[in-house]
Amino acid sequence: MIHIAICDDERSLVDSLTALIRQYEMEKSEEIKVTVYYDGLELIEKYDATIDLIFLDIQMKLVDGLRAAKRLREMDEKVGIIFLTTLTQYGLEGYKYQALDYIIKPLKYVRLRAELDRFISRRQKEESPFVVVSNDSGKYKILLNSLRFVETFNRNLLFHSKQENIVCYRSMKEIAQELAPHGFVRCHSGCLVNLAYVKGVRKLELTLITGETLAISQPKRKEFIEQLTEFWGDML
Repeated sequence: MIHIAICDDERSLVDSLTALIRQYEMEKSEEIKVTVYYDGLELIEKYDATIDLIFLDIQMKLVDGLRAAKRLREMDEKVGIIFLTTLTQYGLEGYKYQALDYIIKPLKYVRLRAELDRFISRRQKEESPFVVVSNDSGKYKILLNSLRFVETFNRNLLFHSKQENIVCYRSMKEIAQELAPHGFVRCHSGCLVNLAYVKGVRKLELTLITGETLAISQPKRKEFIEQLTEFWGDML
C-alpha cells in the first residue's frame, strides 16, 4: 500500500487531486491511502510517519509549504515531497528540502500519473525498513540503516540515529522483538545494538564504526558474540 498525503488550503484542489489519485489507483490496481491536511501547521502537528509521499502546497495561510517541509525533514528524512505552486521560483526554492519535484497548478492527470509512476519505481528500488516511534513532540520514522543503537533513558528509550537522538515511550522488550529480524541484538539489558555498526569487540566492550563504545554484560557476551559472528559471516 502507498500512503499519500495532500496538504493544501484550497478545498477544490484537494478534491480534484484526490479524484485523480483514485483514477490512478483504479488504472494501476494500486492500493492507495489518502490523508488530507488543510494547512502546513496541521500537517506538522498531526503528521503520520507512515506517509510515503506528500503533495505539499507552498502558499498557505498559517504555515506555508516551505516552512512545513523544513520541519518534516527533521521528523522524516525519507518521505517524498512534491510541491504544488503557481509560481516557478517557489518550486525551485523547495529543492533545498530534497523535494522530488514541483508541479505548477492546476495539476493534470497525465502529469500526476508520470510523477506517481516515477515515485513508485524509485521506492521499489530504494525501500528501506524503518521503525515508527512517538513522544510528546510527535511521531518519527527512523530508517533502520541509520539507527546505531537504542538504550534505556529515564524509564523510556533513546534512539541514536544519524539525523538525531529521539526519545520514545515504548519498552525495550517490545523494540528488541521488533528489530531482532533486522540485525539488532542486546549487548546488555538496557542497550540494543545494530550489528551493522559494530567495528569490534574487546572483553566487555564493543566499538562502533562511529568511534562510540558500549558496554557488554557478562551474561549477554556469549550470545552477542555468536550473533555478531553469524552476522559478519552473512555479510562476507
